[in-house]
Amino acid sequence: MACFATGEGAAPARAQSLPTAAENLTPGDLDSEHLFGFAEGSDLGVPGEVELEWETSGRLGKRLGRFLAVDSGLALKMPLTGDFRLAPGVTFNASDIGEPARTTGGFNGGFLETRLRLLDRRAAPFGLTLSIVPAYGTVDGGTGMPARSFGTDVALLADRELIPGTLVAAVNLGFAFSTTQAAGLDERILGSGLEAAAALAYQVRPGLFVGAEARYARTYEGLALDRLAGQAVYLGPTLYTTLSPQAWASFTWSFQVAGRASGEPGPLDLSSFDRHQMRLRVGYNF
Repeated sequence: MACFATGEGAAPARAQSLPTAAENLTPGDLDSEHLFGFAEGSDLGVPGEVELEWETSGRLGKRLGRFLAVDSGLALKMPLTGDFRLAPGVTFNASDIGEPARTTGGFNGGFLETRLRLLDRRAAPFGLTLSIVPAYGTVDGGTGMPARSFGTDVALLADRELIPGTLVAAVNLGFAFSTTQAAGLDERILGSGLEAAAALAYQVRPGLFVGAEARYARTYEGLALDRLAGQAVYLGPTLYTTLSPQAWASFTWSFQVAGRASGEPGPLDLSSFDRHQMRLRVGYNF
């Protein structure tokens, strides 16, 4: 807890210096969290200001047959101090998979995001935040079939303003593990993965950022990176815009440009990964 604001009067004084969504409308201090696409900045928001965020991710294209999946989540982000935030949320899923296509959808599960800021980029050479997200789901994201899944994502989120108020860079490093048990079966599927992402966002006018990001992902059989199953490289553009002093939106579309599935031919991994990945986020601060 050493990185939290110290002293009884420190937190209120610091909160007034932190950015809100409205501050991305004007030059100056920025809220970096959502300026990118799949990558994220280190900012957490302002203590006492709650943010409601709706996130929708689309996944399109697999090696065998028709594959279209949409994953959505609704989260309530609550900064408890200038350096610590909790965000409970619920998830939904819809998919159109197979030949002939099998369409399913509905409530999926829930999660609890925890974020702890380790370095504040306003006082350090760069910002650094630890993100831990345990989650529970009722749908297998690869097949769309009913299943019980438990997983956790752990990530380090770093960012820096290369040109203050104009050009922001982010680097994310993540590790994830999960266990999935299909309905009616005793066997559990254990998996884990690594991902590294780098992104840039440039402010073309107050409240409007355009940029690009690159991601490299590896997936493994087993909870501890036991056996490599595949790898993929994604590239894509990003867009962030403020909609009002309280609202914002971001969008990205990433394309798999390189990859390899273990034991399978072809220049891409379309067994473990998707050909296209999209993400739309909309948030409102109150």
